[in-house]
Amino acid sequence: MDIRCIALDLDRTTLDEHGRLPEENRRALEAAMARGVHVVIASGRPLGSLPADVLAVPGIEYAVTSNGAAVWQLTTGTCIHRLTMTPRSVEAILDLTEGKPVAVEIFIRGEAWAAADYVRDPVRYGATPQAIAYIQGTRRPSEDIRTLIRENLGELDSLDLVTGDRALEQRLRTTLRRDVPDLYITSSVPGLIELSHRDGGKHSGVRFVAERLGIPAGAVAAFGDGDNDVDLLTWAGCGIAVANATPACLAAADAVTRDHRENGVAWGIREILHL
Repeated sequence: MDIRCIALDLDRTTLDEHGRLPEENRRALEAAMARGVHVVIASGRPLGSLPADVLAVPGIEYAVTSNGAAVWQLTTGTCIHRLTMTPRSVEAILDLTEGKPVAVEIFIRGEAWAAADYVRDPVRYGATPQAIAYIQGTRRPSEDIRTLIRENLGELDSLDLVTGDRALEQRLRTTLRRDVPDLYITSSVPGLIELSHRDGGKHSGVRFVAERLGIPAGAVAAFGDGDNDVDLLTWAGCGIAVANATPACLAAADAVTRDHRENGVAWGIREILHL
């Protein structure tokens, strides 16, 4: 298989349990790029939340962020492709969640904003204790997130709903799929509904980069762990799930590599590139 591009999910895939890039994975990425393979970040995170140790790896040119809603050329710091949510879909989401125990996060031009009470106490909304440092270190708090959203209608790359109420989460997901046609709806972890423009998705962003580089889908390998990686792994010529992936992600994969805590990305890269 002639792999010319590798697309990487970050959390629970390329990063370790502390959100850092393991040395073994870094060496594998550098070895791949030394062979002329393009390495592309493919994350649900916005640009401003990408880990510094990933951005510091020389040779990574592109980042697909916000689940495909914004593609950045890292060498120039330029957003080269952007899909913003339609105002009517955002208004529908606000109406649907009014008065409900749901925290809202929004990504605008690479920055993450969230309701201030959620940033202060993420666990109250269902986040795990392990996620507190990440949330508080990457989200700008807003005391009136709904007003901030309405002031930026037409500018949102994506919007997340966070709730610890699983029944409410399912009702919201069902209603959004049924009543709001302008949305791409996905999730990376339980309790999180990730929403963007209907033409979004990591596969859409990676496809944009691949076409820009003149690389067909069959020459792209993609690594992931979550439901928000399913479309990407399905689209890529070689979709690889880490062993800790969700059932849907495992089912979509062409191959399964080791757990992310065992540097599964490095092991998988060595396998497909025969390093």
